[in-house]
Amino acid sequence: MTEAALPAAADLALGREMHALAARLFDLPRSLTGDGVRATLAAVAELVPLEVHEVPTGTPVLDWTVPKEWNLRRAVLRGPDGSVVADSARRNLEVVGYSVPVRGRFPLAALRPRLHSLPEKPDLVPYRTSYWKEDWGYCLPHRVAAALPEGEYEVEIDATLADGHLTYGELLLPGESTGEVLVSCHVCHPSLANDNLSGLAVTAFLARELMARERRWSWRFLWAPGTIGAITWLARNGAAAARVRAGLVAANLGDPGAFHFKRSRRGDTEIDRAVEVALRDLGAPHAIEEFVPFGYDERQYCSPGFDLPVGLLSRTPWGRFPEYHTSADDLGFLDPEALAGSLAAYRAVAEVLEGNRRYRNLFPKGEPQLGRRGLYRALGGDDRGRERELALLWVLNQSDGGPDLLAIARRSGLPFARLAEAAAALAAAGLIAPLEG
Repeated sequence: MTEAALPAAADLALGREMHALAARLFDLPRSLTGDGVRATLAAVAELVPLEVHEVPTGTPVLDWTVPKEWNLRRAVLRGPDGSVVADSARRNLEVVGYSVPVRGRFPLAALRPRLHSLPEKPDLVPYRTSYWKEDWGYCLPHRVAAALPEGEYEVEIDATLADGHLTYGELLLPGESTGEVLVSCHVCHPSLANDNLSGLAVTAFLARELMARERRWSWRFLWAPGTIGAITWLARNGAAAARVRAGLVAANLGDPGAFHFKRSRRGDTEIDRAVEVALRDLGAPHAIEEFVPFGYDERQYCSPGFDLPVGLLSRTPWGRFPEYHTSADDLGFLDPEALAGSLAAYRAVAEVLEGNRRYRNLFPKGEPQLGRRGLYRALGGDDRGRERELALLWVLNQSDGGPDLLAIARRSGLPFARLAEAAAALAAAGLIAPLEG
């Protein structure tokens, strides 16, 4: 991180709190459905007042159907000598997610196709699921899988896969406007710290901060299982979706990599411009990437029938860090300083969205005299206060009812906060007037 982007001491304390929340939730057996998701949402509800939704198995949601509910008690694989080869009590990843219940003895040859490992990462356990096809299996380090002796293995997957519910959490913070900012993250990955819990922690702490302030926009937070959760929310909330003016999907926010922002499908909406300016002003290393219809739940919100202005703000994107979807994505990989910086970035985006407005200059012919209104230096000829005064002049010049403050920030190169401060001063002096919308 650059010095300008280093978290403040207060944010570092919040980073440690977010890490502690992740540590508390790390071992819960989360999946698309089940009691692990409910327990996770109950922990979030201790920070913010969630509304928890239960959608029954079999409910049609767009082109999908809510699946059966899966609950795992324990999955153990024992070798011919009775030694434990894989055990979900040791690590949730050691069973394939959504494995059907199985009990029996299998020769190694029959078991091999159900054992998943990573030859290129022989010490790590992969994350594997079988959500949409009833199946079962185990995940283990390749060095263990490759050394398994011949013989009969005892399989015990104590789980239920039956009609139940899909569970997701939601929080709406009403603002002056009914227009909404959507912040969404997934809650379905077990024992993956960066790819799941970092987004959950950052969004929960952001929601708690926004609860404590006045808001121009209404803010809606979703904590839902990946893909099917967003699809279910969209299927049930067409009116709310139509009110979304900007949105972010939060994921992979706890590694030390640079920020990456994937634009919305439209590419130059308010959220696209807000993130670009907020990251620029923070001085944080970052990359802006174009939209692709692959990744996390932004692809659901940006599907053409909805085309919501939603982007993805992460640190290192999915699949680009070696720990991704493996047992190495653990609490040791999750960096409290990175979490703190991510919360600061999301807060900066929120400040830009809340402060962005269009204005009309009420004295557009020539520059109004700022000195007699106390807005300009009494003495000219030095650089003290130059940026503040330049911001005043930029806002006056561009406020013809067209460009908003974000457009002015991009064109001028001045910090958004400086322009928002200038606009407030000019409005208080009766020189500009905010426009609705």
